Amino acid sequence: MSEIKGQVTVLVVDDDEAIRRQLFWALDEQYHVLEASTREEATAQLQREKVDVVLSDLHLPPNVGDISEGLAIVEAARAERPPVPVIVITGSASRRAGMEAVKRGAYGFFEKPFDAEEVSHIVNQAARLRRLEQDNLRLRSELQCSLKGFAHLVGASRSLERTLKQARAVAPTSATVLLTGENGTGKEMLALAIHEESARADGPFIAVSCAALPETLIESELFGYEKGAFTGALNSKKGRFELADGGTLFLDEIGELSAAVQVKLLRVLNQPVFVRLGGTKSVTVDIRLIAATNRDLEEEVKAGRFREDLYYRLNVVPLCLPPLRERREDIPLLAAHFSAKAAEKHGRTPPTLDLALIEALQEYEWPGNVRELENLMERLVVLTVNPQLGVEFLPDKMLHTLPEAASADDTTTLEGAIIALKRRMIAAALQLEDNKVAAARRLGISRSYLHRLISEFGMADIDIHSTPK
Repeated sequence: MSEIKGQVTVLVVDDDEAIRRQLFWALDEQYHVLEASTREEATAQLQREKVDVVLSDLHLPPNVGDISEGLAIVEAARAERPPVPVIVITGSASRRAGMEAVKRGAYGFFEKPFDAEEVSHIVNQAARLRRLEQDNLRLRSELQCSLKGFAHLVGASRSLERTLKQARAVAPTSATVLLTGENGTGKEMLALAIHEESARADGPFIAVSCAALPETLIESELFGYEKGAFTGALNSKKGRFELADGGTLFLDEIGELSAAVQVKLLRVLNQPVFVRLGGTKSVTVDIRLIAATNRDLEEEVKAGRFREDLYYRLNVVPLCLPPLRERREDIPLLAAHFSAKAAEKHGRTPPTLDLALIEALQEYEWPGNVRELENLMERLVVLTVNPQLGVEFLPDKMLHTLPEAASADDTTTLEGAIIALKRRMIAAALQLEDNKVAAARRLGISRSYLHRLISEFGMADIDIHSTPK
């Protein structure tokens, strides 16, 4: 993500003016950079300015002997809504202090002497995270302002927006709607949104899962029954059609209906009059029908399992909800929304999402769609004690889909060619120098950045004097 100067504000906190100047020149081309030399100045800047990322030394006056001042800045930034990511700066001998800061909520840390490219990279990642958190906060605010209708449906992908545009158009009418899509894509939520945006919003919304009702009970559940209609019918009971009178009836998994019930349903749709099971009196209702299925009803018609005339009666306004794998750009917003919802449910502070987690979520195929994502985010919130959700508790099937770095042997892509070049340069520097400190100096990068690249490229076991490939 390239940033336009001024879009993102970075606060640099260090009592050493030379360090502040180095960081200023490393970041000034991409970001709006503010400076502070003490905790008091930093917290004042946080309150006064719209800071997106903080870079802070841990050892600040007046308590330069410990990390209490630096940790206080981490806490102050975490208290912002949404939290401001803090990247801490440590000396080469203070790695443990950096790890402690991360445990206390810091986004990450780097060591002095630092590499400008490394600093810019981690700031860019933190800025992306901050933007996601801001988008999520905005969405939650919109939901609080409008708790009905389409505000419940989170996402901005083109495929989802196309469906929602049609849904908004049909909602004020009384037209029958047929929702299609895989399980877990949110068909019932869309049906409820259509109802809440219609003239029937003050009436009942009755949802029925046709797949959940036994074959012997579907007819009585839909149309009701009279006392004595069958063994156990001790009293008369209204069916779902009567309960939905003046409102909307949502029939989910309508493709599961038997041929006999399909005939009766078609008759009621053509003329909203029916007789309860075991009764003789006609009942007239005023309903709006929304049906849903995860099956291809056209194929079901061809196979003789679904009535063709009922299909055309239902298929007045067809709306298809895309699977989550076809709207991957919505996954970060949905994940942030569901994690905040789960945090509220379980009395936790709304967490941030690690970029590695977001990338893993976007790589996964999501056979269970939005429902699977919601359940996963609740699991991560419950299991994670840190203020940031990562990949630690992802199921194995998702860890296997984590994006891998391009192979050093794959030079057919730009990324692969760059990695291959970096590997050769690192191997050459290690072969020419006696230690990794000197090799890092030759490469013009920091020692910590060299260590990170060696680990990332799987070069940890390389002989320091081996001949480079």
